[in-house]
Amino acid sequence: MTDHFIKEGKAPEDPALLSKLSVGIPFLSDFLKEQYLMEYIPQGGSKIKFVTGRPGSGKTHFAHLMHCAASELNYLTVRLSANTIWLHDFREIYLSVLGQCDIETILQGCARTVISEMGYHADDIPAGQTFIDYLSGKGEADAISKSAIRNALRDMFIKNPMLDNGFAYCCSLLTGGILGYPLLEPQNKDLLLSHLAGDKTVKLGQLRALGLSPSRVTKYNARHLLRSLSETVHLGGYAGIFITIDDMEKLLCRSSSEFIHYSKLRREDTYESLRQLIDEIDGMRYILFMLCFDRELIDNESYGIKSYQALWMRIQNEVVSTRFNRFADILDLDRFADETYTKDVIIEMSEKLSAYLQTQGESAKPLTEAEASQLFIKSQFGGLGLPYLVNRAVICGGSDNG
Repeated sequence: MTDHFIKEGKAPEDPALLSKLSVGIPFLSDFLKEQYLMEYIPQGGSKIKFVTGRPGSGKTHFAHLMHCAASELNYLTVRLSANTIWLHDFREIYLSVLGQCDIETILQGCARTVISEMGYHADDIPAGQTFIDYLSGKGEADAISKSAIRNALRDMFIKNPMLDNGFAYCCSLLTGGILGYPLLEPQNKDLLLSHLAGDKTVKLGQLRALGLSPSRVTKYNARHLLRSLSETVHLGGYAGIFITIDDMEKLLCRSSSEFIHYSKLRREDTYESLRQLIDEIDGMRYILFMLCFDRELIDNESYGIKSYQALWMRIQNEVVSTRFNRFADILDLDRFADETYTKDVIIEMSEKLSAYLQTQGESAKPLTEAEASQLFIKSQFGGLGLPYLVNRAVICGGSDNG
């Protein structure tokens, strides 16, 4: 029997299956891969893309495709959902992003960069040895080499204008610990990692003893810390960070029985946070945001984006185009379907889905030309996206009672 996500109309996460079932949408995902992931972002760019459409229009499928492309291109990828994290406080977003990034692995990449800049090869260092151990074995761990390590760390972190001062000092000390110089005691390493992770139990006095001027992670400095993180990720050898936040229509949920429930104040705080992110995104580097939501978040004038003028004014010009623009900041997958999903595309979509379902022992059959044409017309007037309608038609059409 097939995996339950197919029957529920959900997008697969397995890269091979995702690619196998993708029809039409690669015209958009391949474009963004080439223009942004391969060109603009790794050259120091930053961008926010908004992905919208009716339920079932393929937003999550598209986001998964982009994650696969980003991973192949050596990006750190982060997947967040408004169903599981609060969006009104950017501190929560930053810490959730950081939680999906292995900061120690990132800093190991930074250490490799230092080693390379000093004319050595990290792969030549035996397992279990630090760089300073390796230099000692060669009789080269002299004052000049140690000074060169300190200067390299200072140039990489402390003097980097893109990094928050406290974040830079933490990364410098941790990277020095990886290199073996300056020496970092295990308890101090744990202290620094806990502080970076936003652990409120860490006493600031302990950090001052290490030479830091620490401050807590707050919603006011979180965007600057995210900028610091994306810069450090790039220094660690990655192309950048690719972040998706899905299910943002959760902002419109007014059921107080759910765990995440947005009051008017929290919803407006979220819109203000997004407004600030838009205003500050050009000051970041090596980072691409993709925010996904049902189109009701735009269309609902009482509770949606239009209800917060400061945010709406920054994006409204992006949603009035008469034709789909792949460079646009707001990617409307309903409009994309109208212009791209021809009868032949719909049939191919149904054929691939049907073939997969049959390999899983399910009864399914592809759509005929007449059925594909009718489904396209139906998608123009209903509340569900065309990809979901194809999914339902293939599954129900192949059942005895469909």
